[in-house]
Order: sequence, then C-alpha cells, then structure tokens
Amino acid sequence: MRLIDRYLLRQMLGPTLLATGALTGVALLSQSLAGLDLIVNQRQSAMVFLKVTLLYMPQLINMILPVAVFVAALVAFNRLHTEQEIVVCFAGGMSRWRVISPAIRLACVVAYLALVLNLFVQPAAFRQLRQELFAVRTDLASTLVREGEFTEPAPGVTVYTQTIDGQGKMSNLFIHQMKPDGGATTYTAEQGKLTKRFGRPVLIMRQGSTQEFSRNGVLNFLTFDEYVFDLSPLTESPERVHYKASDRYLHELFFPDLTQAWEKHNRKSLLAEGHSRLATPLYNIAFMAMALAAIIGGGFSRLGYGRRIAVMAGLATLTRIIGFVVQAACDDTVWLNVLQYAVPLLALGLALRSIFSRQTGRPALWRRRLLPGKLSGAAA
Repeated sequence: MRLIDRYLLRQMLGPTLLATGALTGVALLSQSLAGLDLIVNQRQSAMVFLKVTLLYMPQLINMILPVAVFVAALVAFNRLHTEQEIVVCFAGGMSRWRVISPAIRLACVVAYLALVLNLFVQPAAFRQLRQELFAVRTDLASTLVREGEFTEPAPGVTVYTQTIDGQGKMSNLFIHQMKPDGGATTYTAEQGKLTKRFGRPVLIMRQGSTQEFSRNGVLNFLTFDEYVFDLSPLTESPERVHYKASDRYLHELFFPDLTQAWEKHNRKSLLAEGHSRLATPLYNIAFMAMALAAIIGGGFSRLGYGRRIAVMAGLATLTRIIGFVVQAACDDTVWLNVLQYAVPLLALGLALRSIFSRQTGRPALWRRRLLPGKLSGAAA
C-alpha cells in the first residue's frame, strides 16, 4: 500500500509543480507589463524593474496555488481514471480515503506553504516593495525633468529640457524659479547633468546664462561656463513610507496601534486582512477535494468526465468569488470574518460528501465491470 501511496503522490506532484510554474510565469508576465511604467515614465533601471516585479510574486503565488492544485488534480486523476488505475485500486480493496489521501496530504503541504507565505514572506516582500516604490517616486532624476515636458518638481520651480541621452546628459535646459520675496530667476544652459557634490544633489549646467528679476523690477543678467544649482531644498519632503494592510504582519493586523489615526480608522479592514491571511490557505485543500469529487465523486464513464469537470470548475470559481466578496464585506462588518473560514470549509465538506457518498457497494461494482465474464459464469 505504501508503494501505491507513493506512486499516486508522484503522479500528483509533477502536474502540481508544472501548473504552478506555468501560472506563475503568466502572472509574472502580466505584472511585468503593468510595471513597464517604471522604465518608460520613471526612467528606472532594469534591475529596479526586476526587483519590483519579483517583490509582487508572494501575493501572486498565493492566489495561483489553489488554481494550480485544482488543475493538477484534474489532470493527474483524470489520466489515472481513464487508464483504469483508480479502478484497479478500488478493485484491490482500497478505500476511497486511501486513494485520495496522497492528494489530500499534498494539498495540506501546499496550504502550509501558503500560510508561511501569508504570515511572513508577503509582509516582508511588500514592505521592501513599498520602500522601493517610495524611492522611485521621490527619485530626483525621474521627478525633476522629463524629456520634452515642462515639470514642476517643487512649488515655484519649473524645469524643461529638450533631450536626455542614455547617460543622463540634458541639452537645452530651462529652469524658472520663483523666490519667496517676489523675485524670479531664470536659468538657461546648453548642457546639464544631475550629480552629487559633498553628498548633496546638484545640477551642473554648462554654457548658459541667468536672468534674475528683483522684486523692484531690476534685471540682472549673467553668463557662465559652469554653474552648480543646489537641489537639496527640492529633495526635502515631509512624506514618509506608509505601510498598507497588505504590508503588515499578523500581530500588527490583529493588534494595531490605536493611537495612530490611520490604524484607528481602518481597524476593521486590518482585522479582515488578518483573517484572510489565515483563511485563504484552506482554499488549497478545498480545491483539491473539489477536483477529486469531479473525477471519482460520480459513476465510472468510458466517455470521459468533461461535463463533471466543467461543472466543478464553475463551482470552484464561484467559491473563490464568494470568498473575495466576503472579504470585502468584512471591511465594514466584523462578525462576517467567520464566513472567511466557512466558505472554504463548506466547499471542502460538500466535496468530501460527494466523494464518500458513493462508497457503499462500490468495490463490487468495479469487479463486475472488470470481470464480467467470470461473474456471469459464476452466476450460471
């Protein structure tokens, strides 16, 4: 029996890994397409783009795992059933639980991995992601100038450059700065480049001029070969990195700091996110049971199980949609968090009921189908 258990487990493990890898690749592709803004508009490097894309993966994998488990179970057990291997197991005296136990154990392992991702990996990855996006948003090189556009990186400062090459050199640079006393200064230069001097961000302009109007209307005109424009006043921002509910660890979700205004206002949402972290791994076990019910929950058919698979796939999709709806409703109503656990557990219970409801008298039925000649001869 242990050899058969290991064989069934191997038949499940391969499709599960393959389905997880394929769906993760599709998710990674879609996420990378959505993140192209970092390169096109924010002018970030390919390493930043790759890092941001990979930091999204823990959450995407958590959403993919139940689907991968469902697809893998359908593929593996449909093949085993079509090739009469499941029939032989039943005819040899194996119970239904003994046949499905390798798949259920695999689903439990996947659920445990999903729980680890939810509780530890996702918060750590999303915190790093939030810091990376904050650094991109406050990156001086991407916010100060945009090629061919007038930008206002700070109040009273307007910047324009005609072109920016691959090394960050600007041509035909224009800066207009309003001063607090009512005066204004205009800088024009043929070339410019962002750099740092003594740890402070500066813009070095070459071959240009300055025009300064005082508040009394006096114009001062100056030409220069090189001028260093201090950018440190523009980089000082009161913004700080703010962690959303998806970025927080479980203890921060269940026991928020109510002295903070945002956490006090969003206490129900944090609680809903915490229960969702604990409940979503159950969908891996529920989807595995639903896939098993689609194959061995009904009678044997030599024509295949396309209709049962289609119906069970629709029910699995509906179950997950209901889970998302319940999670959204929990943002306003705390007691509905119970339903976040009830939805996957109810689906699991109904699927197991479908599997075991036909157990009575089944071995005899398999034997009649396998050995019709012997049975008819014995009856005669």
